[in-house]
Formats: sequence, structure tokens, C-alpha cells
Amino acid sequence: MERLDTFINQWLPVIGTAVLETAQMVLISLVISAILGIPLGILLVLTRKGQAWENKWIYQILNLLVNIIRSIPFIILLFFILPFTKIIVGTTIGVQGVIVPLVIYTAPYIARLMESSLLEVDSGVREAYEAMGIKTHHIIWNVLLRESRPSIVLGLTIATVGLIGATAMAGLVGAGGLGDLAYRYGHLRYEVDVMYATVFILIVLVQGIQSFGNYFSARLKKD
Repeated sequence: MERLDTFINQWLPVIGTAVLETAQMVLISLVISAILGIPLGILLVLTRKGQAWENKWIYQILNLLVNIIRSIPFIILLFFILPFTKIIVGTTIGVQGVIVPLVIYTAPYIARLMESSLLEVDSGVREAYEAMGIKTHHIIWNVLLRESRPSIVLGLTIATVGLIGATAMAGLVGAGGLGDLAYRYGHLRYEVDVMYATVFILIVLVQGIQSFGNYFSARLKKD
């Protein structure tokens, strides 16, 4: 009982702050990554051979760029772009300092997920709209994005779960959040209770986000 009281009084406020920092990192990075990744995914689809904006060079450049970034593990990317992060946001630590690498890591991932989702749309439906003379931007909004909504939601759910894992690794450079808490206190100071609490919270977060994404995607399929 005394150990529980000590944990609640000493660690609960610290854990609460870490959860808020993790939520900040995930939400800000996800929004920016989606703003960049969704249009990039659309471009990857429309510049492919046989598509409305077919352009071999643009497609190959974008495809190569996405593949290069996705081939670099986040922890390596995090250290590799520290000078660039410093130039962009003025710091390499804390929540602000990790947003840049998180976005660079996640945006291409979302773009690839978007590409996969949009390619699942029945080509016959798209071709029918094109035959009627419907403009491409209307087809993007009313056909591609609308028909692939369930798949897009699942893709963003996967990206969010990946972001949570990336924020945990970002704790190694003092980014704050649950990863930093687990590393500094759970690992370096051997506070086993803190480590267990961090792992439990991460499991609950991931399970909750995945369940919500699955539910929302299923609802969209019925509409």
C-alpha cells in the first residue's frame, strides 16, 4: 500500500506530463504529415503510366524519394537530420525538436498508404467519369477519395500507431514523452514501476487507436 501511495504521489504527475507530450508529438506530426502525405499519394497515383497526369519523370522522382526516406530507420533518420532540424525549428530537443524528423519519417509513409488505397478504387468507375468529361479535380474528390475512405482511415490509423512508436524512440534525444520517461527513469535509474506503467499506457493507446480506426472504417463501408 505504501509503495502504491509513493508511486501515485511521486510518479503519476510525471507520467501525466509524459502522456500529454506524447499526444502533442503524435497529433501535430500526424496533421502535418497528412497535409503533405495525402497530396503526395494522389500525385503518385495520377502521374503513373496511363493516369490523368501521366509524367514518367515526376513519378520516378517522387517514387524514389519516398522509397529512400522509408528505407531509413527512424532512429538513424533522427540523428542524421539533427542539423537540419536545428535550422528549421531552432532546437533539437523537446517536443518542438522532434516534430521535423517525425514529419519527414511519416509523410512518405502516409503517401505510400494513400497510393495503395487510391489504387484499390475500381478503374472502371474512374474511366466512366473521365468519359463524361468530368474534370480531374472533381474525380479526385468525388471518386478516388470518396470511394477509398475506409482504406484511407485504416492507413491513417496504421500511421498513427507507427508515430507512437517513433515518439518512444525520440526519447533518446530528449524529446520528452513516454519514451523519454521510460529511458531516463525506467532504464537508467532502474525504476521498474515506471517502465511497467509506460508499457501499459502505450499498449492501451495503441489498442484504443486501432480499435477506433477499425470501427470508423467499418462505419464508412456501410455508408
